[in-house]
Amino acid sequence: MKQILCLLALLFLLNQPQFTEASQIKRELAIVIDDLGNNMLGTEEILELPITLTAAIMPFMPSTKADAEMAKRNGHEVIVHLPMEPKKGKKSWLGPGAITTDLSDEEIRKRVVAAIKDVPHATGMNHHMGSKATENERVMRIVLEVCKEYGFFYLDSKTTANSVVWKIANQLNIPYLENNLFFDDVYTTRHVTKQANLLAGKLNKSEQIIAIGHVGVSGPIMASVLEAYIPVYKNKAELVPLSKLIPGYELLDEGI
Repeated sequence: MKQILCLLALLFLLNQPQFTEASQIKRELAIVIDDLGNNMLGTEEILELPITLTAAIMPFMPSTKADAEMAKRNGHEVIVHLPMEPKKGKKSWLGPGAITTDLSDEEIRKRVVAAIKDVPHATGMNHHMGSKATENERVMRIVLEVCKEYGFFYLDSKTTANSVVWKIANQLNIPYLENNLFFDDVYTTRHVTKQANLLAGKLNKSEQIIAIGHVGVSGPIMASVLEAYIPVYKNKAELVPLSKLIPGYELLDEGI
């Protein structure tokens, strides 16, 4: 299977138009891996890939701290993968410390602060699930106010088209990013490969792209497909941490 994926990636690369270095636009690709922190399938394989990733790690889980340390050691950026209430599914699927719309303002704030403190090396945040919570202005205002206090940026995974994250983030003037593509919204090699190809095509047209994959059920597939497509992506763009896509973030990080 890995040989087939590598062949597909090579064929894609060979079929692309060639440009001189002077004519190429600088393109940047940030790949985020969600659902780390719970000893999920594919964790080590993905975090050991020779590319820069952003590791989204769930708080209060069995391998939260170990995964954060592994990600940091391998040169990846770490963000908090905060569990938030979805429109469908059970609350039990969210894990401990989840943000739900029935919580008081005080409890939401308390849980967000605790989550930030539980994930070592974190510099930003995105949400786990969250289609209901991210449509709620009260909830997201509290979450983003805490992010601002801790100097965090926020990535909206776009699990709902009606997210209010952009609106609140703009009002609060905090660094904000949006996901552009999911690799593994369907857990099959065929689909993940199709999405990997789609992403490669998008890099011909966009200067900055964010794509999200996951460990867990699709973890081994993600590891294999990403490994095969590393040459394709490196040929088209610089693979960067999320924070590199925020203008002036390095100055904010230094407190200038």
